[in-house]
Amino acid sequence: MAPQQEKGQGRPESGGELPPLRLLTWEEISLRNGQAEPSRERWLVIDRKVYDITRFHERHPGGSRVIRSYSGQDATDPYVAFHADKTPVKKHMKQLLIGELAPDQPSFEPSKNKLLVEDFRELQSAVEKMGLLKPNPFYFFVILLHILLLESAGWFVLWYFGISVTTFVISTTLLLLAQSQSGWLQHDLGHLSVFSNTKWNHIFHGFVMCHLKGLSATWWSFHHSQHHAKPNCFRKDPDIDFHPLLFSLGKPLSEELGKKKTKYMPYNHQHKYFFITMPLIVVPVFQTYSIYFMLRRKLWRELAWTVTYFARYFITFVPLLGVRVVLGQLLLLNVLESIIFTWISQLNHIPMHIDYDGNMDWVSTQLQATCNVHQSFFNDWVTGHLNFQIEHHLFPTMPRHNFWKVAPLVKSLCARHSIEYQSKSLLSGLADIVYSLKDSGQIWLEAFNHA
Repeated sequence: MAPQQEKGQGRPESGGELPPLRLLTWEEISLRNGQAEPSRERWLVIDRKVYDITRFHERHPGGSRVIRSYSGQDATDPYVAFHADKTPVKKHMKQLLIGELAPDQPSFEPSKNKLLVEDFRELQSAVEKMGLLKPNPFYFFVILLHILLLESAGWFVLWYFGISVTTFVISTTLLLLAQSQSGWLQHDLGHLSVFSNTKWNHIFHGFVMCHLKGLSATWWSFHHSQHHAKPNCFRKDPDIDFHPLLFSLGKPLSEELGKKKTKYMPYNHQHKYFFITMPLIVVPVFQTYSIYFMLRRKLWRELAWTVTYFARYFITFVPLLGVRVVLGQLLLLNVLESIIFTWISQLNHIPMHIDYDGNMDWVSTQLQATCNVHQSFFNDWVTGHLNFQIEHHLFPTMPRHNFWKVAPLVKSLCARHSIEYQSKSLLSGLADIVYSLKDSGQIWLEAFNHA
C-alpha cells in the first residue's frame, strides 16, 4: 500500500513517473469545504483539476480568506478573473494538485447555470482578444498628477492667501478631494490594472496607499479581494461584517435574526442611525486597524511609507496652522472622506441581495450583489469609475478606462439570460441605501415580534 500523503501537500515530487491522478466526484469535493468533520480538508477545482488547499490557504499571497471561500467549489472563473499573470501561480498549483474530475462529472457543479457559464467564458475570451484588459499608463499618470496638484493647491491656498476661515475651508476641500481620488487610484493599483507588470502595480500601490493616504496596501488588498470573491455573502464578504452587530442586512438574514430573537441594535431604526454611525467611523477605524495590521504582520516597509505620510503632512502644514489645528484637520479629513467613501462604496451593494453563499456561478454571484450608476463625467470622476460596478466585479483586473467599452457586451449577456442589469442615478443609489436599511429593519421587526 502506498504511503499516506499529508493533507494539503498535493502530489509528492520524485524523480520517477508520477502515479495517475485520482478521479473525483463533486459529491466528494463538496465535502472538503473546511467545515465537514473529521478532516476539515479544503479542496477546490480549477479547469477540472482538483487542488488541496488545506494548508496552502494560510500561505496564499492574496490572503487566506479569499481562496478558502471557494473550498469545496469550482473556482475556475474567479481564478481567471483575479490572476492577470498566471505564470507564477502555476508553480504553486502543481504542488497542490491531487486529482481531477471523473469523466462522467460536469466541469462545474450541476447547480450552476451551464449556458451562462459557457457564454461568460466566451465573453471573457473576447475581452482579452479586444485588448480591454490592457492598461494605458498615461491615463493613470494624469490621474496621479491631478491628485498631486490638488494636494499642492491645498497647501498653496493657506501659504499664499493667509490663514482665515475661508482659506481653511478651501484648503480642506482640496485636500479632501485629493484623498478621495487617491483612494480610487490605489484601488486601481490594488487590482493590478495600472501597469502590465504586476511588480510595478505593487510598488506604486505602496506609494499611493501608504505615502498619499497613510494606510496599509497589503491590508487593503487582503480585505478587498475577499469582498470581490463573494460579494454580499455573509461570513465571506468582510464588507458586510457589520451584520448583525450594527445593522441587519438583506431580507433572508433579517428574517433569520428576527426569528432567533437576536437584537444587538434597534434595527427598525437603522435607516436613521446609519447617518451618525458607519459613514463617520469607517475611515478612522481603517486608519487605526491598518497601523495595527502593519505592526502585527511586521510590514516595516509599508510602515515606513506610512510614517512619511504623516511626516509630510506635519512638515508642510504645522508651520502654517500649528500642531493642534493640523491634528484637528487630519481628523476632519478622515471623517469627511469616510462619509464620501461609505456612501459611494455602499450604494452599489447594500440595496442588493445579501445572504449566505449559495455557490452560484460567477456572473450570478456578481450581478445579484452589484448595480451601476449612470455614466456621466461627474459620476465617473467622483466614483473613480466605480459607477461601472457590474463590469468591475466581472472583470476585476480591467482598467477603469475600458469599463464603458465592455458595458454593452455585459448588457447583451444579461439580456440573453434574463438577468437584471441594474443602473440608476447617483441620487437614487444614495437614497436606496436608506430605503433598503429601512426595509430590512422592518422585516427584522416583524419576524422578531412574531417569532
